[in-house]
Amino acid sequence: MRAIDFVVRRNDLQQCKTVEMELPDALPSDALLVRVARFAFTANNITYALLGDQLKYWQLFPAPAGFGSIPVWGFGEVIASAHPAVSEGERLFGYFPMATHLIIEADSVSKRGLRDAAPHRQGVAPVYNAYARVSNDPAFAGRQGDYQALLRPLFMLSFLVDDYLAEHGFFGADAVILSSASSKTAFGLAHLLHSQRPDIRVVGLTSAANAGFLQSLGCYHEVVAYDEVERLDASAPVAIVDMAGNAGLRARLHRHFGDNVRYSGRVGLTHQDGGDDAADLPGAKPSWFFAPDQIRKRAKDWGPGGIESRLGAVWQGFAARLDQWLTVIHRSGPAAVQQVYLDTLGGRVPPDQGYMLTMAE
Repeated sequence: MRAIDFVVRRNDLQQCKTVEMELPDALPSDALLVRVARFAFTANNITYALLGDQLKYWQLFPAPAGFGSIPVWGFGEVIASAHPAVSEGERLFGYFPMATHLIIEADSVSKRGLRDAAPHRQGVAPVYNAYARVSNDPAFAGRQGDYQALLRPLFMLSFLVDDYLAEHGFFGADAVILSSASSKTAFGLAHLLHSQRPDIRVVGLTSAANAGFLQSLGCYHEVVAYDEVERLDASAPVAIVDMAGNAGLRARLHRHFGDNVRYSGRVGLTHQDGGDDAADLPGAKPSWFFAPDQIRKRAKDWGPGGIESRLGAVWQGFAARLDQWLTVIHRSGPAAVQQVYLDTLGGRVPPDQGYMLTMAE
C-alpha cells in the first residue's frame, strides 16, 4: 500500500507537489495505520509553514529533502492496529499531514485519547501529538465536526489571547485593535472580547473587500480598511493584536498611536511579512504571543481540566453562531488540495468560507 502526501518547498511555498510513499507491510508493536479522512485548511496553516523551522512544525511529518508537510487539524480512521487497546474502525481527531495515511506510534492510551510517541515528533508542544478518540462523540460528527477541525484549534488561540489580555488588565488599554480581522482566529477573539469584555472597544483592520463581512459579524465596534488606519482616534490607549504579520502596518499603527500603544502582540503571519521591526517604534515593544506559555501557566493556575472546561463553555456560544458566519466547502483529490492551498497562500479564499479537504479522490 502506498500513501500520497502533499508537500511544499520549504524555502519557496509557491512550489508544491504530491509524492508517493510506501507503507510498511506490517506495523511495529503498538503502532496504528490511520487513513486521513478529512482535514481543515485555513490561513493558519500558512502560518505553520512560515514558522515551520522556528517552531519545529516541519519535523512532525517526514518529507523529501527540501520539502515539508504542512500540519493540519482533522479526522482519521484506524484501518490497522498493533495496539491491544485500539480497534480498527476508531475515529481520531488531531494533527495530521496533508496525506492519505499516517502511522502513529500509540502511547499513553486512555479512554479519551492517545499520543504519538514517534521520536521525530517530540520536542513540540504536547497538544500537537495528542489524538482524541471521538468515535461516539456527536460534537465531532458531521458539520459540528467540520467546525471543530476548522475553528476549535484557532479558537483555542483566540481564547488564550483573550485570557492573557484580561489577566493583565488589557495593559490599561481601552480598545483592542486586530489586524487581519477577517481571519478565523481574529473573529474568534473579537467574539470573546465583544461578548465578555463590555468595557473594551474592538476594532478590526481588514482589506476593503472584507469590510462588509466583518460588519455582518456584529462583534467589531469599528471596521477600518488598512489604508485608513491613520483616521483612528489616537488619543486613547490601545492594545494591538497583530494577526497579519505585516511589519509596515505594525509600524504605521505604532507611529499613529505613539505611547498610547500599551501592548503589541504578534500572533500570526497571514500576510507573509514576518520580518522583525527594523527600527525602534514608539509605544510597547512588539513581542510574540506564544500560546504554550499561557497554556502551561493556566494549567498550573486552574488545575486538571481547568482550561478545557473554560474553553468548552465559551466554545458553545461561538459555535452557535457559525452557521450564520461560515460556509463549509468539501473538496477531495490532490488537484483540489493543491488549488485550495495556492488560493489560501495567495489570500484568495473569502473569509466566510472554510475548506475541509481529503487527499484521496
